[in-house]
Amino acid sequence: MGSNVNRRWLLAARPSGNLKDSDFQLDTQPMPEPGEGEFVIKVTHLSFDPTQRGWIGGDTYLPAVKIGEVVRAGGAGEVVASKNPNFPVGMKVQGAVGWQEYCLTDGKGWWPTVPLHPGLSPELALGLFGTTGITAYFGLLDIGQPKAGDVVLVSGAAGATGSVVGQIAKAMGCTAIGIAGGKTKCDWVVETAGFDACIDYKSEPVAKRIRELAPKGVNVVFENVGGEILDAALANLALKARVILCGGISSYNAASAAEIQGLKNYMQLTVMRARMEGFIVLDYAARFGEAAQALGKWMAEGKVKSIEDVQEGFENIPATLRRLFEGKNFGKQLLRL
Repeated sequence: MGSNVNRRWLLAARPSGNLKDSDFQLDTQPMPEPGEGEFVIKVTHLSFDPTQRGWIGGDTYLPAVKIGEVVRAGGAGEVVASKNPNFPVGMKVQGAVGWQEYCLTDGKGWWPTVPLHPGLSPELALGLFGTTGITAYFGLLDIGQPKAGDVVLVSGAAGATGSVVGQIAKAMGCTAIGIAGGKTKCDWVVETAGFDACIDYKSEPVAKRIRELAPKGVNVVFENVGGEILDAALANLALKARVILCGGISSYNAASAAEIQGLKNYMQLTVMRARMEGFIVLDYAARFGEAAQALGKWMAEGKVKSIEDVQEGFENIPATLRRLFEGKNFGKQLLRL
């Protein structure tokens, strides 16, 4: 493949249920040329997050990716052509790039292009210091407001955001309990991500195990899964608990609303005078620097580490997104082109 060609993965069909190869189509175009104020990024790394399933499924907090459009994604790369003085050729950057080898952009949009921090690898920039770590930081601190001694329960604990939430909770003097699927993941959550305990939802009764591990109830719930898992957490709230709604991966692949599990235990919010609140990390864009600084300090102190799962190869992009829904990723899911 010469550099005069741009390979792209387009959205071929609106997915229904589990993602299929036929939902995406490989396409080749001539290398894009920058116009005034524009520049071209040679994409080296792509970021994968469960929210991408939402973007290709329909309108969410961002308009849906249209059929025939390049699939939306964040990533990192190097500027190879430029008519924008702020982004000279050779600059390493991160931002919205999409599933393609070369991205033509003016650097604005839902995820503005920014220079990569000189000390950061693309993996760190997209993981711990990307939306992943920043999501964990603002969700836990701003909405969860944990205090030393609190019990923090994290679903999807082996995922990118969940694994960072537990580490931040520990750095703040809290007890961190994870929920993940399978022994390998649960061992990883305790041994690598440093949680105090991890419940295997595939082989253990979740609500009962939460009660055993947190007999006085859970003060903060960081929810990435939804459905039955959230219901089990609601059954075990402490007085004045805070429930943070970050994601609901259990329902992203549902083919219809009828497949989505409703909540039975939501009255516990009333009984325990608790609150449940959702957030989108883009709301905190003006404060991203604050999160990066705090995460950098914790990392330097050895309290928080970045854990990435890096796949390889442009042709494996669709399969890498599927990994998130097949329970295959440990930590932040990335792909190196």
